[in-house]
Amino acid sequence: MAAEKITVIGAGSVGATTAFALTLKNLADEIVLVDINENKALGEAMDIHQGSPLLAKPVTVSAGTYEAAAGSEIVVITSGLPRKPGQTRIDLAQTNVDIMKDIASKITKTCPDATYIIVSNPVDILTYVFHKVSGIPEDRIIGSGTLLDTVRLRARIAQYLSVSQKNVHAYVFGEHGETSFIPWSVAEVSTISIADYKKKIDLYNDLMIDLDYDEIYHYMRSSGAKIIERKGCTNYAIAVSVCTICDHLTGGVNSVDTLSTMLHGEYGIEDVCLSLPVLIGAGRIQGRILPTLTEKEMGQLRASADALKSVINQLKI
Repeated sequence: MAAEKITVIGAGSVGATTAFALTLKNLADEIVLVDINENKALGEAMDIHQGSPLLAKPVTVSAGTYEAAAGSEIVVITSGLPRKPGQTRIDLAQTNVDIMKDIASKITKTCPDATYIIVSNPVDILTYVFHKVSGIPEDRIIGSGTLLDTVRLRARIAQYLSVSQKNVHAYVFGEHGETSFIPWSVAEVSTISIADYKKKIDLYNDLMIDLDYDEIYHYMRSSGAKIIERKGCTNYAIAVSVCTICDHLTGGVNSVDTLSTMLHGEYGIEDVCLSLPVLIGAGRIQGRILPTLTEKEMGQLRASADALKSVINQLKI
């Protein structure tokens, strides 16, 4: 089921590609692009809109002000500055926190009933800030979190095991960043624990190779940096990830994605946003799945929360 209207704030590489992907997947009847650079937003919207008559279901794509976003069911926020040479992570965080606060003060007046998807980085920090300054109910604030990391993880495991990515159920928890981790104890391939895959998967015409856990983690963690080094940005995979969130929000049944949401005592962690499996559907967060973790994994999750809180404590929100 498509949304009637989705607004994307930020017409840079991620925002424009997200608007294009939403159009191709027919996830909204109307898409609005908003950017401080109005000409850039107008150009991107015009380019996307002119291809829409060739789609199975034409979509209206336009650019406008925050007022033009009125009536949006979903608002996707991608605005923010990339890290510059010599700039610290805290400096970047504070700059983008200030941008997020400005956006929140404007868009929530126009779209008080929308569900918000925060994509801008550092995503967990900015999702937390949006919670604190927006006044929007918590079940309508979602950070894209480690969904993209999870997709990268599943793609790599699928290559090792010669199976479809859809049959791999593994996740990346915690921060979308340096302290993210893979809870291998809950990873499965088609109902079989990853730990037992060599015992229980029998390939007729090939050998089942050993999983290199360190290589898989490094692949997941380094993919974004490698892409940025080679082409200057990441935009396609994150755009598809955002489309997946929008699709699941408008779906008829609840879906599970690893997304950044506010914690209130889960695993003994509170007042921080990080990624765990979240149930979404009918336009909002419907619940959370809390798998049993090993002692090591619990330590990794708490370390991730502590790292995020350390950054938050140094910011002016």
